Amino acid sequence: MGSSISRLFAAFAGVTVLMIAAPAFAHPTVDIVASNWKFTPGTIEMHVGETTVMHITSSGGVHGIQSDDLGIAQTTIKPGEFVDVSVTPKKAGTYVIHCSIPCGGGHGDMTLTVEVKP
Repeated sequence: MGSSISRLFAAFAGVTVLMIAAPAFAHPTVDIVASNWKFTPGTIEMHVGETTVMHITSSGGVHGIQSDDLGIAQTTIKPGEFVDVSVTPKKAGTYVIHCSIPCGGGHGDMTLTVEVKP
């Protein structure tokens, strides 16, 4: 019985260490899929001063995003690959990001709206 208690204690201690090692505050993440002439979802929400990670992929075609206002450098989005873009908005407002890589006939209408709340 003593060895059972020892194994139980060791297992509990291992779980406790894992819980302590986990980051206390993970950044919010939003999944975004670019496809021909749209981003899904088309509108996302962020908060001033809070870093949000946009986890982006393409389901078809090469696309891109870039925003000086939100501090997003030119980022290429390729089919089957994921790219993570961290954004920490400095000012509340509504920002419209246009696809930055020409992607065909509907390119001019391909936008992602970012609503930044206080």
